[in-house]
Amino acid sequence: MQAELLLQQRQRLIQDRLRASGRVLAVDLAQEFNVSEDTIRRDLRELAAAGLCERVYGGALPVTPGSTTLAQRVGEAPERKAALAWAALAFIKPGTTVFFDAGSTNLAIAKALPDDLELTAVTNTPLIAAALMDKPGIDLIVIGGKIDRRVGAAVGARAQRDIETLRPDLCILGACGADIDAGLTVFEYEDAEFKRLVALGSASVLAAITNDKFATSAPHRVIAAAQCSALIVEHDAPADAIDRYEAAGIAIAHARKTKA
Repeated sequence: MQAELLLQQRQRLIQDRLRASGRVLAVDLAQEFNVSEDTIRRDLRELAAAGLCERVYGGALPVTPGSTTLAQRVGEAPERKAALAWAALAFIKPGTTVFFDAGSTNLAIAKALPDDLELTAVTNTPLIAAALMDKPGIDLIVIGGKIDRRVGAAVGARAQRDIETLRPDLCILGACGADIDAGLTVFEYEDAEFKRLVALGSASVLAAITNDKFATSAPHRVIAAAQCSALIVEHDAPADAIDRYEAAGIAIAHARKTKA
């Protein structure tokens, strides 16, 4: 009974450390709790199995906030997403082919495109396709197939076959979690497979990341962080995280400050 109590107390403390710092390392926790690293690794495995953390090499990350549908996310933090969208426009060049991945921030980017901008836009997301239809300078390619309602896009076998024929100049990638070690991650397996195909087939990859996604991880990895060419981040993005991305050679662009 005493051993079980100590186990529960230790795991509660580990969760507290995750909430406070956004990351824990097994070696540090072993020293703090005066137990072996194997004991801590078992704790982290149990917490991960219960959905309370995400295992990464050497430790664990908090689980990214619960997945909701794209339609639900569209109305969340519109000012912050609009600011990210305006910062992303500097990376979108006339005459190029740009893939717009599923995501509410990516929808904001599509809406922010100037009406006179001429490019080829590709998307697997009906909401983004509808926004781009109103842009007279854009040639639109829609990747089809069955729509995953949670993702808000086509990500299945047909969509994966269709996207393999394209080589975008820029992939604007969506992600549920972003961490320098875990990479860019998402909740759905097929979504991760589709995103990975697009990203690896594109000349460059950009992702717009809200602050709540930093130092979190979802179950399925899309690409390593270093495979991103650039990140668009909020004006007050965590400096320690940004330093690590810049050290990995990733270009960082900050959005303008939004009204409180």
